[in-house]
Amino acid sequence: MNNEETARKNLLRDSSEPEGLSVRGPDFNLGVNYKNIIDSFATSGFQATHLSKAIEIVNKMIEEKVFIFLGYTSNMVSSGLRDVISYLVQNKKINVLVTTCGGIEEDIIKCLGSFKLGEFNADGAKLRDSGINRIGNIFVPNSRYVAFEKFVQPILEELYQHSKKTGRAISGNELIWKLGEKVKDENSIYYWAYKNKIPVYCPALLDGALGDNIYFFKFKRPDFVIDCTEDVVWFNNTTIGLKKSGAIILGAGVVKHAILNANMLRNGLDYAVYINTSQEFDGSDAGALPSEAVSWGKILPNAKSVKVFADATIVFPILVAKSLAKVETQ
Repeated sequence: MNNEETARKNLLRDSSEPEGLSVRGPDFNLGVNYKNIIDSFATSGFQATHLSKAIEIVNKMIEEKVFIFLGYTSNMVSSGLRDVISYLVQNKKINVLVTTCGGIEEDIIKCLGSFKLGEFNADGAKLRDSGINRIGNIFVPNSRYVAFEKFVQPILEELYQHSKKTGRAISGNELIWKLGEKVKDENSIYYWAYKNKIPVYCPALLDGALGDNIYFFKFKRPDFVIDCTEDVVWFNNTTIGLKKSGAIILGAGVVKHAILNANMLRNGLDYAVYINTSQEFDGSDAGALPSEAVSWGKILPNAKSVKVFADATIVFPILVAKSLAKVETQ
């Protein structure tokens, strides 16, 4: 065999025909149709196809009346996704919320004063001199936290007096609902959580401005107690005996693990959608794929699951528009 024959044999080797749909994107010769563009994600490949699968899974959750856990990190509430989450809670589209301390306080703070768009590359030292805090390309002036303290401290006192009267420490969920009750703002996630009695689990309740407020409050009331053990009991118990369990998790970290760990008690989720940009090379739970969760019993082996590697601020509104919000308008 000469050099040409050898090269051709190696380069143009015989192959079998793979199964599956042909890769194809949107056809703009047919005009600009946003529904068709999103529908084309199914055959576009890469993360577009993962998003299409996520939409399919969430629609299956709706169809089967699955008990849905919605998890989100604080930066989701910093962004405009706060309004999407508020819509879902207002319309009772999900059953339990799981978030971080920042995911609570920033919703309440937005009721007291808006966040402003800034720049990722803003000078940190200049912002510090101006009393402006940066969350990515979002600016939050310190005045918002001053207003938050004025709002929160009387609520902590009220809860403290209630605890003294009843002899029972409050839970984190009770505190969050009380914040939602007192804020009286229909833009608030936790106003609607309180109104619709949708429970909120915060496994990191003290890691933020709310924690700072509790820290300062305890100088005045050193015997003030929040019973986090009560929270973990009711939260874990929500998974026991569920006919079908599903999760939509925006971001990762403690929020992601809390939902998966609780569902391990029922031998795993039936449906799971992750949206985050974390990688698994370092062994972190944040970057772990659904297949790793299967090994722990956090997701069932036959579950429908997908991870979308994407910025949730871009893809979550699309997912909601094609699933949870679509049901509302049909």
